[in-house]
Amino acid sequence: MLKIIGAILIIASTSFGGFEFSKVLSQRPKQLRALRSALQSLDAEIMYGHTPLHEACRRLSEQLAEPLSSFFKKFSDRLLTEDTNVKDAWTVSLDETWKKTAMKNTELEIMKQFGETLGRHDRFSQQKQIILTLTHLEREEQDARDLQGKYEKMIKSLGFLSGLLIVILLM
Repeated sequence: MLKIIGAILIIASTSFGGFEFSKVLSQRPKQLRALRSALQSLDAEIMYGHTPLHEACRRLSEQLAEPLSSFFKKFSDRLLTEDTNVKDAWTVSLDETWKKTAMKNTELEIMKQFGETLGRHDRFSQQKQIILTLTHLEREEQDARDLQGKYEKMIKSLGFLSGLLIVILLM
């Protein structure tokens, strides 16, 4: 009886590990889609609303889910409270919140490059930079969806099967 309970616990824990790892694969495309949507909203606020950057980011933080919400909130707060430039506030906010996302370093580099140009140009040049960033993020989102399609089911199965293998070897 004790062996059966142990076997169930081993299989359950490895299956849980497989599901948790596959969750990262499914979260990445969702977060990239949300980030693209946020940048499109930022574009609209800048181009048509003539909203100051800190106010536009504060509004975005209220509309988005975590962890992107906290990124835009921290960025907005930094612009208001600290004596810093836009690039530094963007980079520090990215570095603080990026570990909480499921996104990879390629997306981080795209966002840092965007932060280099943020607030330095007129509205129309800024819009071109946003469109360029959106294009790069769209490509990364497609790659993330491809990886999810390829590996998500396999990782879930691998978690279960590795637990089963451990149980068989221990019996």
